[in-house]
Amino acid sequence: MIIRIVFLTFFLVFTISVEARSFPEFTTLVEKVSPAVVNITATRTTSARRDIQDQQVPEFFRRYFGEQLQRPREQRPRSRPAAGSGFIISSDGYILTNNHVVEGADEILVALSDRRERVAKVVGTDPMSDLALLKIDETDLPSVQLGSSENLKVGEWVMAIGSPFGFEHSVTAGIVSAKRRSLPDESGNYVPYIQTDVAINPGNSGGPLLNLEGKVVGINSQIFTRSGGFMGLSFAIPIDVAMEVVTQLKESGTVSRGWLGVLMQRVDRDLAESFGLDRPVGALITQIVTGSPADRSELEEGDIIVEFNGHKIDLFSDLPHVVGRTKADTIAKVTVMRAGKLKTIDVKVGLLPSREERLVGARSGNRLGLTVERLTASMAKRANVNHGVLITRVGRGPGSEAGVQNGDIITMLDGQNIRTVDQFEALVQDLPTNEAISVRVVRESTPEFLVIKISE
Repeated sequence: MIIRIVFLTFFLVFTISVEARSFPEFTTLVEKVSPAVVNITATRTTSARRDIQDQQVPEFFRRYFGEQLQRPREQRPRSRPAAGSGFIISSDGYILTNNHVVEGADEILVALSDRRERVAKVVGTDPMSDLALLKIDETDLPSVQLGSSENLKVGEWVMAIGSPFGFEHSVTAGIVSAKRRSLPDESGNYVPYIQTDVAINPGNSGGPLLNLEGKVVGINSQIFTRSGGFMGLSFAIPIDVAMEVVTQLKESGTVSRGWLGVLMQRVDRDLAESFGLDRPVGALITQIVTGSPADRSELEEGDIIVEFNGHKIDLFSDLPHVVGRTKADTIAKVTVMRAGKLKTIDVKVGLLPSREERLVGARSGNRLGLTVERLTASMAKRANVNHGVLITRVGRGPGSEAGVQNGDIITMLDGQNIRTVDQFEALVQDLPTNEAISVRVVRESTPEFLVIKISE
């Protein structure tokens, strides 16, 4: 009996020690990296108008002082600070953070780990990757070591340091949940995000994501939340992508990206079978932008891009990542599936135009929140329609609320057949308010009527 107790005790102690050794030790990493992590306060000046609303004033005062009380007071500027995190990437004072932390700031104050505070200047920003490069006038600063996000593995332990809710140098840890995530936004999905379960909250933005070697592998940028706080999903910008941006920001203050000029959609099981693929893979070209690099090549609508310049395109969201990181004027080899056969096409990659330039030729029905383009003959044939306009963007507004989606074809609005973009725009501007308006859309060759209502 005594021998059994001794054996069990030894077994439990051994098991606990083994389990303890299986968990990473973060204390050394924190001591090593924390001095290079900074707290950032961005001050934005806004005008606050202090009007006294008539319904807020008691009847007694309205009766005797109404005219004076209802007169709007002078607009007064006020400061609205926003807080975030960042980290020093070189000892001469270069700091990397998120663009949304400093965007529109009149003054940016950087607090170092030793409590010194310095005013930072913006070297350059890149809204599409949500990155900003700052500079402070200091030397011999502690800086981080940079790792490789490309070599990061799903399931690997990672750690974050930042200032959630203003609590400076807070440390959280977790694992890599997924890689190459695309998020729905207006940036064109040019960032293949690292997804983790590291607790990230407001104020962590711009802080480093570190591996167990203490090297930065990402920049904490976004969370998925319905409450405003952490819900188990956080996203970081890969450091490999970030340093490409940093190099360009240092050189010119701006960032240029490669451009193909195609609209595309995901390939599902049915589409894969119909195009002769053994599994759902690649990016299906639904439209080629007129005058774009794709338009000047042998690419065709209906091609499925399965490889771009040596990079496999497993998911359609992989294509913008790869193309965006390709330098303009590069001759890229694009492998497509066409008519059940693989074909390799040379395409000269262009320079991604600005958002305003990309929308040249597109018209926006502002009252509906819809951006439309001319329907090409090939798209009309594939959708089995002979008229209409193509929805290329759905913003906030009556159109989104009615259920209109990107890629829909509007063939009828308020009882009138739609044949041109100009006609659509004119009809939208004349639509009555607070009335139910019918709109006929064709989605995946299936027609459907929706009801749109424009509120005043």
